Amino acid sequence: MPELDLSASAVELTQAICDIPSVSGNEATLADAIAAALAPLSHLEVFRDGDTIVARTRLGRAQRVVIAGHIDTVPINDNLPTRLIDDEGQPALWGRGTVDMKAGVAVQLKLAAELTDPRVDITWMWYDHEEVEASLNGLGRVARLRPDLFEADFAILGEPSNGQVEGGCNGTLRVVARTHGVRAHSARAWVGENAIHAAAPILTRLAAYEPATIDVEGLAYREGLNAVRVTGGVAGNVIPDLCEVEINYRFAPSRSVAEAEAHVREVLAGFEVELTDSSAGARPGLDAPLAQEFVRAVGAEPHPKYGWTDVARFSALGVPAVNYGPGDPSLAHHDQERVPIAQIEDVERGLRTWLSS
Repeated sequence: MPELDLSASAVELTQAICDIPSVSGNEATLADAIAAALAPLSHLEVFRDGDTIVARTRLGRAQRVVIAGHIDTVPINDNLPTRLIDDEGQPALWGRGTVDMKAGVAVQLKLAAELTDPRVDITWMWYDHEEVEASLNGLGRVARLRPDLFEADFAILGEPSNGQVEGGCNGTLRVVARTHGVRAHSARAWVGENAIHAAAPILTRLAAYEPATIDVEGLAYREGLNAVRVTGGVAGNVIPDLCEVEINYRFAPSRSVAEAEAHVREVLAGFEVELTDSSAGARPGLDAPLAQEFVRAVGAEPHPKYGWTDVARFSALGVPAVNYGPGDPSLAHHDQERVPIAQIEDVERGLRTWLSS
């Protein structure tokens, strides 16, 4: 089993963690290494459920903070092992997982080992299956089995945020809009009705749609409504009798899932629409006193989080949560995924300062 040295620098630890492949569904080797590295630390109580590991202090502090990160990645595409590179004059670590989000995980592990007397009690969480369907998410699984582990005054997700604080997150839902027709031989098309042609107004409406930017507690969340997949057709000589357009709506956290669904149905009025998946967004949570202290301590400027993250799980439990981690979110899942060394060090310094002061 690979060994992790938690006394190494956060950069070295990032490289070591990234070089242990952990594509969703295959996190066990990395989870075993994390559990083994944490086992000797007497100041932490360690729990494990599947490939999710939770470690917490029990110091009797007046407040508790959860700091979490997922250990899985999207599939590897010739971008491991990691290597140090020069990225436009700045040293960076290149490879799968460096951005999303093993640099954040490495910082968390190093601080979990070294902060034996933090100013707040801390619950550290490293979880599996974040990059796949929500029903498999390790954080969600543990929340159902051990809700007591989620009791906290504030939460931080180490998702990539360019070392800035990103409050809350947009919600997301997917629908399928369907059109129907009548099959016929394409040589006698007039006998049938073409379902793909009937879907053209759906695409026209989506192309003309102007997404809103909505202010939520001082942060501007950009929405988006887009077709992401179109399917239809039976054979090259058959008029299709069914066409399905899959549509993804990214909506501001001021809307509930029900309100977001109603909006999509309004845009697609007159068409058959089926909701297939949804996740609520999360408000910024920056009005919480601990959140304000955190932002001041790390010297970061709050921004909105456009993508969905697990901060929404904490928000649903009444725990204000933000995203704070090294890496450019636009490079997450990219084949040229890379994280600036300076951002890893800055995030480690920021968290250490806040948790120690």
